[in-house]
Amino acid sequence: MQVVVQELLVNYIRVGKGKPVFILHGWGDSSAGWRAFVAELAKHYEVVVPDLPGFGGTEMPREAWSATNYAVFVRDFLKKIAVRPYAVIGHSNGGAIAVRGIGQGLFQTEKLVLLASAGVRSPHMNHGYRVIAKVGKVVASPLPMRVRNKLRASLYAKAGSDLLVAEHMQETFKRIVRDDVRTDAAYISTPTLLVYGDTDTQTPLVIGQELAAAIEGSTLRVLDGVGHFVHIDASGQVQKLVEDFLRA
Repeated sequence: MQVVVQELLVNYIRVGKGKPVFILHGWGDSSAGWRAFVAELAKHYEVVVPDLPGFGGTEMPREAWSATNYAVFVRDFLKKIAVRPYAVIGHSNGGAIAVRGIGQGLFQTEKLVLLASAGVRSPHMNHGYRVIAKVGKVVASPLPMRVRNKLRASLYAKAGSDLLVAEHMQETFKRIVRDDVRTDAAYISTPTLLVYGDTDTQTPLVIGQELAAAIEGSTLRVLDGVGHFVHIDASGQVQKLVEDFLRA
């Protein structure tokens, strides 16, 4: 399905019947990465999953966006398709967008699920990101373009950065990784379930612990031996955790 929001052509999935569940995918992902999860959830709920601007089949923003820009987009998208979510599920950067939007009252939900959510930005992490970027630029500058790109990608990978996952969105990525949502999390009173894998190196468990501490009354579940894509790496376990939480 497609709709125009903020002058951007937006691609999205809308399937099933029942209380509406709204899913926000992570950086570099799209609604396509959620088809198996959605198929199960749609047996009991109406499920809506947009491709966020710049990903999947949705046009990219005309300027660099922050988490707030994305949260405002979500507000406008939900209004356009006339959906008030019973639950919002956010993975990785999608979780950070959900926290920003709900914490600032841009959109509402009765239940919130954060899967390996991002949004906690430590000064140490941002300093390391800037150092790697500067070193990579200096080291690679005299080299041919092909070699420069390869070396640059290697340096960012070692820094644990997703910058080159969506290279066309570099400026937006730079804004996103400096945007901390812990203050917004403290304003959330919505019942919240957080699910993290204990081997996740992209959004480590400490981020989940920080967000859980900020969201009063939230529940943090930790999955042993599971990485960043918890809904894929432990699909059955996560599906049950989410559905039990939605039914409670």
